[in-house]
Amino acid sequence: MSGNGTLRNYHAAVWDEPVVMEMGHHGRRGMVFPDIDEAVTAAVGDSESLIPEEMRRHDRPALPEMSEPEVQRHYLHLSQETLGMMGVSLFGTCTMKYNSRINELIGARPEVAETHPLQHEDTLQGTLEIIHNFDLILRELSGMDQFVFQAGGGADAAYTHVCVTRAYHQARGQLAQRNEIVTSIQAHPCNAATAAAAGFKIVTLMLDDNGYPSLDALKAAVSDRTAALLINNPDDMGIYNPDIKEWVNIVHEAGGLCFYDHANFNGVMSKLRARELGFDACMYMLHKTFGTPKAGGGPAVGAYGCTEELAEFLPCPVVTFDGETYHLDEDRPNSIGRVREFWGNVPQIVKSYSWSRAMGAEGICEAADLSVLGNNYMEKRLLEIPGITKSQPHLNKWRMEMTRYSLEKLKEDTGVTTFDVANRMVDFGIDAYWLAHEPWLVPEPFTPEAGEMYSREDLDHWVDVLARISHEAYTDPEIVKTAPHNQAIAKIKAEPLEDPEKWAMTWRAYKRKYGAGKET
Repeated sequence: MSGNGTLRNYHAAVWDEPVVMEMGHHGRRGMVFPDIDEAVTAAVGDSESLIPEEMRRHDRPALPEMSEPEVQRHYLHLSQETLGMMGVSLFGTCTMKYNSRINELIGARPEVAETHPLQHEDTLQGTLEIIHNFDLILRELSGMDQFVFQAGGGADAAYTHVCVTRAYHQARGQLAQRNEIVTSIQAHPCNAATAAAAGFKIVTLMLDDNGYPSLDALKAAVSDRTAALLINNPDDMGIYNPDIKEWVNIVHEAGGLCFYDHANFNGVMSKLRARELGFDACMYMLHKTFGTPKAGGGPAVGAYGCTEELAEFLPCPVVTFDGETYHLDEDRPNSIGRVREFWGNVPQIVKSYSWSRAMGAEGICEAADLSVLGNNYMEKRLLEIPGITKSQPHLNKWRMEMTRYSLEKLKEDTGVTTFDVANRMVDFGIDAYWLAHEPWLVPEPFTPEAGEMYSREDLDHWVDVLARISHEAYTDPEIVKTAPHNQAIAKIKAEPLEDPEKWAMTWRAYKRKYGAGKET
C-alpha cells in the first residue's frame, strides 16, 4: 500500500435488506407508552384537545410494526451497506476532512444540543461567546471586520453577498444602473446562480491560455453597470491567479464590490488574507476547511465576512460584545433580513471553533502546506498512469490544493468513461471521486483533493486503485463498465430515475405506481 500496486482484498457487506416499510408484523412493538397521568390531563387537557380538528388523523398511520432490536439491526445493516464517505475520500472541491469524535461529543452535549435560539440571550452567554470568538478567528484569517454564520452553506453565503450588494447599491441610489455581476467560467456555479436569483445579469469570463481569464477580458466586461465581482482563487483546477489584486482594483475603480469565494481555502489558509488583496467580502465553508461534517446538505454553514462599510447590511441577528455581555443585535435598520432561520447551525460553529483552537495558527499553516504537498505528490504519480491527463497540460507550475484531471484518452482508447471508473473504485473500498461542476471544461473529468488529513500511504493506495482500474480498462474493459461488483448493490438502471412515472419518493407513491408485490 505504498505505491507498489499491491491492493487489499475488499468486499462490502451485502444484506439484501428490504425497505423498512416492508418489515415487521402486526402488533409488534419496540416501545409501549404508559397511560397519561391524570394530573397531566387535568392540567393541560387530553391530547386530542390540543390538536385542531382539521389536523387530526382519522386513520392510523401506515408505519411498520417492529421491535427495538429489529429496528436497530435494520439500520446497522444499512450503515454497513453504505457506498460512500466511509473509505479514503479525496472528494475534491468539497473536501472530506476527518470529523473529530470529540467535536461530535461536544456538539451532543446538552449545553449545545438542548438549547433553543428563542431563549433569552442572558441564558446563552456561553454559546454566544463561542460564536463571537470564532468570528474573531475568521477576522484574523481574512482581514474582514465582521462575520455572520446564518447562511446554510457556500451557495447561501454567495447569495448573502449578492443580497448585500443589492442593498449597498440601492442605498447609494445606483441599483437600477448596476445590474451586472462578473464571474468566470471556472468559478463555482453558485456564484452565477445566486446572482441571477437576486435579479442580476451575469457576465461570464472565459479562461485564457494561462488558466484564468485575462486582464483585457476583465476590463472589457467591467463598466458602470458592474455591481460586483464574484470569484474563487485558486480555482478547482488548482490554478492561482497572480493578477488578483489588479482584478480587484479594476472592479473598484468602476464602482463595483469584490467577493472572494474561499471554497478552495485549504491550500492558502494563513498564506493570504482576502482584505489585504482588496476584497470587500469573503466566505468560508466550514465543512470544507474547518473540520465539520458535510452530510447530505444538512448541517452546512457558509461563514460570510465583510468590511465595516458593508456590515450594516448583514443579515440579523449579529452577535456582538460590549466588553461584558454578548448580545443578539436585531436593531439593524439597513439589514437585508434573514437568509436562513435564526443564527445558522450553531453546533457546526462550535465544532469549527474547537477545530481552529486545536489546530492553532501553526497547525493551520502546516495544514495548508500539507494540502499543497499532497496534491502535487499525487499529480506526479497520477500522470504516470495510462489514459490520464491533467487540465491545461501545458501549464507546468505547481497546482494548489487540487488538480482536475481528464480520462478523455482512456475513454477514446477503451470506451470506459469517468462514471465507469468512479463505479469501479468503490469495489476497492475507495469512495467514488468527485468529477467536476457543470459545464465540463475538461472532458471526462475527475478532481481529487488530498487535503491535510490523509497519509502518504492513503494517497498511494488511492492512486494504486486508479492504476489498477486503468490496467483493467485497457485489458478487460467490461469489468469496469459493469462495476461495481464487490458492493452491496450492482450497477443500477438509471433510466427509471429519469421517468416520473416510475420513480417514487415516498412509500405511498411507490405502492400507487407499482402495487403490492410488483417488481420495479
